[in-house]
Amino acid sequence: MKPERRVRRSPDLARARGWLQAKAARTWTWLRPRFGVSETCWTRVVMDRATAALVRGLPCQNLDVLEISGNKWQGFGFRSYRQVDYPAYDVSEGPLAEGAFDLVIAEQVLEHVFRPLSAVSHVRRMLKPGGAFLVTTPFLLRIHDAPVDCTRWTETGLRFLLADAGFDLGNILTGSWGNRACVRANFRTWRRWVSWLHSLRNEPDFPVVVWAMARNDRPGE
Repeated sequence: MKPERRVRRSPDLARARGWLQAKAARTWTWLRPRFGVSETCWTRVVMDRATAALVRGLPCQNLDVLEISGNKWQGFGFRSYRQVDYPAYDVSEGPLAEGAFDLVIAEQVLEHVFRPLSAVSHVRRMLKPGGAFLVTTPFLLRIHDAPVDCTRWTETGLRFLLADAGFDLGNILTGSWGNRACVRANFRTWRRWVSWLHSLRNEPDFPVVVWAMARNDRPGE
């Protein structure tokens, strides 16, 4: 029986490999925008533009803001900003504070909670009178457990979920975007947007993402 041969890896080879990997990463970072490859997922491009326009329509410098899961909106120029993570904070379990925020943002959260109606009701209780709730959710998107994935809504479904939680139907704005090519592209991975390759044309019968902004005209109950 031949003795087992152990291959020794040269420290110089390991350093060279690390240098090459870092060099390749820096090169790709430099090349990516020149080839039209965005940092943003294809699913989010139109939604991000639309929701940013909704928030810019508010007096941002006067707003006390809570973002649930994520910190995308941190540098938007709000008077105050607080961020909490889901599922460490599960909004369906209860509000953080009553009547404390001018704007609550929950992007890609509601589909993961077991009791979305309770979650939205608790958000409304956290809003000041006249405050707003910005919510985004997926629709034609594969299941992605984080830690679970429970629910999908169309624009109509999301509008009535918000209304059932106490928001006035007349003060709810909704939008959606998607197309068949984007639906197919995300079967296996979250595809980054390439401007010259991926169309932003909307096919209303194939919404990939849905969003809404609801105003709270009444204090939470």
